[in-house]
Amino acid sequence: MDIIKASIQDVKEAAILFDQYRQFYNQAHDLSGAEAYITERLRKEDSVIFLVKDEGKCVGFTQLYPTFSSIGMKRAWILNDLYVTEAARKQGVGEKLLDAAEAFARETGAGSIALSTAPDNEKAQRLYERKGYERDEQFYHYELSL
Repeated sequence: MDIIKASIQDVKEAAILFDQYRQFYNQAHDLSGAEAYITERLRKEDSVIFLVKDEGKCVGFTQLYPTFSSIGMKRAWILNDLYVTEAARKQGVGEKLLDAAEAFARETGAGSIALSTAPDNEKAQRLYERKGYERDEQFYHYELSL
């Protein structure tokens, strides 16, 4: 398995995984929308995407968005998306993606990586905790849908 940082040449493969990820979260299939979204993120360089390829086929991805920590006075990354195809699960793909995200965050001088997952996504929670991520018990997180 190889991990690559996605470039504009990888949009089609990344968009397929991104569309599958969105469907996992009960969103409608929209491959053209996924492709447009990934293209814009990569062209504007406002996200970083890592892809895992196994025998030339993309089997997983993660997408990170940059932010900053005022308290820590450092860059931080939001690991917003992580998805592994059903056929590639339980083969260490998610762990490889988390390792790539951590290495990248360290390389960019970040102080942290934040992520969130659905309360019922217990498999992902176990992976995150095994990799050293800690559940936030200090702060409540709020969101305003627009």
